[in-house]
Amino acid sequence: MGNYTITVLPGDGIGPEVTDQAINVLNAVAGRFGHTFTYHKRLVGVAAIEAEGDAISDESLEVCLHSDAILFGAVGGLPNYDGRYKVKPEQALFKLRKGLQFFANLRPVKPLNSLLSASPIKPEVLRGTDLLVVRELTGGLYYGHLEPPVPGKPSEIRKTGHGTEAIDTLLYTEAEIERILRVAFEAARDRKKKVTSVDKANVLSSSVLWRQVADRVAADYPDITFEHLLVDACAMHLIRKPSSFDVIVTENLFGDILTDEASMLAGSMGMLPSASLGTRKTANGRLGLYEPIHGSAPDIAGQGKANPIAAILSAAMLLQYSLGLKDEAAAIETAVEQVIQAGYRTEDLREAETKIINTQEMGQKIASALAQ
Repeated sequence: MGNYTITVLPGDGIGPEVTDQAINVLNAVAGRFGHTFTYHKRLVGVAAIEAEGDAISDESLEVCLHSDAILFGAVGGLPNYDGRYKVKPEQALFKLRKGLQFFANLRPVKPLNSLLSASPIKPEVLRGTDLLVVRELTGGLYYGHLEPPVPGKPSEIRKTGHGTEAIDTLLYTEAEIERILRVAFEAARDRKKKVTSVDKANVLSSSVLWRQVADRVAADYPDITFEHLLVDACAMHLIRKPSSFDVIVTENLFGDILTDEASMLAGSMGMLPSASLGTRKTANGRLGLYEPIHGSAPDIAGQGKANPIAAILSAAMLLQYSLGLKDEAAAIETAVEQVIQAGYRTEDLREAETKIINTQEMGQKIASALAQ
């Protein structure tokens, strides 16, 4: 039994709806296992810009810093938002990742047997798939535009004598590459002991360095099977033979794209959780930010159509990686599987002979399964 503090950043669109259900499930865990979870809700995204003038305030960042973990919903994507403010809601994620050094993004993909037919991929191809994508989160193209700029390496849109041109900078240091690779190798030791490092070394200098560092780090893990794979080949193999992967480790942009592709293996983006882990240690793990990989989906916000399972499974990852509560995390995963096996679905997973329920009802059924 323990007492834990969780900062909740619901955000925009369906973010508040799915995080509410994740909290309900966490409360069911607290009741079953005798824990106490204290929640601090803070604004983020458009809601924070309108109320506080920034995508996330310094005060909210400070609250996050002194929590055991952070539960995040979604930001941005709201209609008629562009142009209303100079600040973009997505800047909240950049500030959180860079400010709190959340450098390692973990995205597990393990299709449930009862959902194999929900994926556009053939069930016989999907069967046995259980992979983890480890994505570097604080470097690469996404951060080339931040201050201070890299000397001689701008990221900007500018006018020239031949028209407008755009420049983006892809920068990685040896230290950044090494630390994300070690996260991947350590994760593989608790799984099937295989790491696939994904790059574009036949084109990019950053990938040449990535591959050199990967070979050096791999030598420290002789118990792990290791391979290199170009990103285009990886994209193909994720569809052709996804069960061949264990841990995939890659840079920021590649990881973003590949995990969205991999979401289709699970049938819906509404099924995939994620954890962003940093350098700061907690009493039982690392400070982390936990969020579903889907966006704010403003077209279905407030309609009860959002699938809360990705947020609920993100809460399970929170229990495992930041609070060290592995049995409790496993209990959530089991409860989710039981509800899906019983035939309950949200709209995104609609199939013949299934029972379509709304966001709140799905959260309630998973919480009830935990209490049994």
